[in-house]
Amino acid sequence: MAMKIRLARGGSKKRPHYAIVASDSRMPRDGRFLEKLGTYNPLLAKDSEDRVKMNMERVQYWLAQGAQPTDRVARFLEAAGAMPKTERANMKKAEPGAKAKKRAEEKAAKAAKTEE
Repeated sequence: MAMKIRLARGGSKKRPHYAIVASDSRMPRDGRFLEKLGTYNPLLAKDSEDRVKMNMERVQYWLAQGAQPTDRVARFLEAAGAMPKTERANMKKAEPGAKAKKRAEEKAAKAAKTEE
């Protein structure tokens, strides 16, 4: 059974509240889970202690059982010191889109013309 430690969404529209859960990876996001490991409230301030709460003993247990954390949960665990920090680089994100590239080329061509 492929286990994941992930977020299950709760709360009303535009007022999210998440539970950090251990579940089978084949189950739906808000579906059946084996154990609730903590909570995450993104509406609280980033420096608030109540923003992310986790039962670290149980998280360590599930990690030892082979559960894989999702990207967001992995960041929480890195911040808590339970996992080593990993290098993340999304090179495509910093690259401008096709329209922006075309505008930059046109602007450079126009500037080159005015210099002549």
